[in-house]
Amino acid sequence: MKLAMIGLGKMGINLTENLIRNGNEVVAFDLNDAARNDASTLGAHVEKTLEDAVKELSAPRIVWVMLPAGNPTNETIDKLSEILDQDDIVIDGGNSFFEDSLRHNKILTDKQIKFFDVGTSGGMSGANRDGNFMIGGDDPETFAYIEPIFKGIAQTDGYLYTGKAGSGHYLKMVHNGIEYGMMQAIAEGFDVLTHSQFDYNNEAVAKVWEHGSVIRGWLMELTQSAFSKDPNLDEIKGVMHSSGEGKWTLDEALKLQVPTPVIAASLMMRYRSLEDDTFTGKVVAALRNEFGGHDVDKK
Repeated sequence: MKLAMIGLGKMGINLTENLIRNGNEVVAFDLNDAARNDASTLGAHVEKTLEDAVKELSAPRIVWVMLPAGNPTNETIDKLSEILDQDDIVIDGGNSFFEDSLRHNKILTDKQIKFFDVGTSGGMSGANRDGNFMIGGDDPETFAYIEPIFKGIAQTDGYLYTGKAGSGHYLKMVHNGIEYGMMQAIAEGFDVLTHSQFDYNNEAVAKVWEHGSVIRGWLMELTQSAFSKDPNLDEIKGVMHSSGEGKWTLDEALKLQVPTPVIAASLMMRYRSLEDDTFTGKVVAALRNEFGGHDVDKK
């Protein structure tokens, strides 16, 4: 199929390569000159404006948006609603909040443009080959039309049409909440090992856990990879940034009154990692000293 890829960042450029490898024709657009050059090298037809990229397509035009959540995606969807025609198709493969996707769906549906919100997992390597896609959209017949795209670029059984618009990004949101908890558990386990009386080789531990243990999986493979480059992670700070999807998952859980203590704790630990010290810690330490004479660490 022929489609446009809007946004050629780390995920977009890898998806472009994956799409071309699987026989699709890609018209690529990004504001960045270097990104457009990279896409051209891969075999994409590159345009310098969104409007020109859309003009290169034939009906029904398929436009895949792969931009950061929030304003970049919102503004692009708004612009597409003005330049696309009835029965054209917009795919949002970024990490948009599902309520934004519901709004995007209404904007486009009001103009009879088809919309699909696609949660994209598997990181850069998955975008490049054997990816994972969670696909929401109100029109099953149109999904059947674009399904060969996902069948080609996904791992076997690595895509799922979830029905109603918003459901794809909702599923990806919960997926990322689970991811927070899993990564936190792995990290805490290695923290215990590091503080123990035993001299463990972190890379070797991750490797043996990856081969046949109950906790084997891609995250453990990545853990081994990280330790192979920096055995004790001395070169990096323990600052855990968050993209927002863990918070979205927790907000939704609170709204639904569903207890998610692991996801909540992992999100709080990310926030904690952004500070060298906390006033909360100072207050608790001071209180323990006041009532029990417990030692406090002085600066």
